[in-house]
Amino acid sequence: MKAKLEQLSHRGTSRSFICYEVIVPSFEFLWHYHPEYELTYILKGKGKRLVGDGYEDFGPGDLVLLPPMLPHTWISDKSNSEKCRAIVIQFSHEFVERLLQFSEMKNIEKLFVKSSRGLQFIMGKKSGLLSLLQRMHQCSELMSFTLLLQVLHELSIVKSLPIASVHFRPMKGNENQQRINKVFLYVQKEFRESISLKKAASIIHLSESAFCKYFKKASGKTFSDYTNDIRVAHACQLLIETDKPIGEIAFESGFESITYFNRIFLRKKKIRPGQYRKM
Repeated sequence: MKAKLEQLSHRGTSRSFICYEVIVPSFEFLWHYHPEYELTYILKGKGKRLVGDGYEDFGPGDLVLLPPMLPHTWISDKSNSEKCRAIVIQFSHEFVERLLQFSEMKNIEKLFVKSSRGLQFIMGKKSGLLSLLQRMHQCSELMSFTLLLQVLHELSIVKSLPIASVHFRPMKGNENQQRINKVFLYVQKEFRESISLKKAASIIHLSESAFCKYFKKASGKTFSDYTNDIRVAHACQLLIETDKPIGEIAFESGFESITYFNRIFLRKKKIRPGQYRKM
């Protein structure tokens, strides 16, 4: 599985941006990137969101802005039988550059500068952004453009958090994308079991030492650190959504001992698993 270069339907047309609603049975693993900015608002569905080396839960109300060429995918929780819905807005770098020529766009310019690692927005329940986004794909092109400016203004003043780490550097070229994403997919499928460094290296035909250097350069993390990120994220979901004992959660998340799980969880989340569940 490689990060696929997505071809957007509005390329080659006069449209400066597109806004549409996605309704699917589930969000499937499709690691991809494109030269457009993307704003995605989740209406229904839950699971894991992968952006660069960021691996986090998503659910209704999740809103993120992604810059061009940053690999990403959403993966649905298979236990969820409800159809998944999202509103997606995509626009080009050239469109943003023309927009930022106006002096009134200073705050919006700061928003795009901050978005280089992807941004997750923290919004209150009374935010009017959902209403604006829902109206965008239902109205005329001119009104949709006006609403987009309003959405960008609102995003420039709400709290946001970066998603990918400062160390993440997307691998350039189709061959590199294909190689590293084979490894990402292997970890995604097998993290509950015993992940093998030897097996991961063999997938892309490298020695273990060469693989470790390659993976660190590609992801900004060691292979074990990346695997632990995914395991801890899964453990967090189980701590929140189930009453299972912490020891059982540790083993279901791929950790071989409760002691090691507690140590890694504390290092990643700055809090112990039991405290996380209570909080």
